[in-house]
Amino acid sequence: MRRSDRKRRDPDLGVLSSRLLFAVQEELFDTLAQQGHDQLRPQHGAVLAYLDPEGSRAVELALRSGQHKQVVGKLIDELEALGYLERRPDPADRRAKLVVPTTRGLDQMSRSDAILARIDERYAEALGADRYANFKQTLAEVTERQRAWRTGLPPEPA
Repeated sequence: MRRSDRKRRDPDLGVLSSRLLFAVQEELFDTLAQQGHDQLRPQHGAVLAYLDPEGSRAVELALRSGQHKQVVGKLIDELEALGYLERRPDPADRRAKLVVPTTRGLDQMSRSDAILARIDERYAEALGADRYANFKQTLAEVTERQRAWRTGLPPEPA
């Protein structure tokens, strides 16, 4: 039996999670493009998905997303050039910079939240609210345990 046949019949956690990620990203970014945010790419989610509306430090975005600081820095540069965010002095520490969403960035964040809420609603309806809530809770726990295993830190509560 070829390995690809086995993966189709009994996909492992990596295959399943990547299929889910890519399908959700495709719907999210296609819908955002239809709503006027056509310059965004899925890679930008490593910043936008973790950005606080009041701003975040780049190092926090790297930690939250699990990306290297250099990758996050490049994405911040791109998003700043596209008008989605700006760097400002951090009022808590003038030596540090905050990455703050612009009006365009806040619009994208709001639209993304609405699109992802519709996806959640669709699956809650298709699978049943309790079953879908259990799935999300289990997926969150598996994800946190995997991240904890990779970092050596104890898992955070789901």
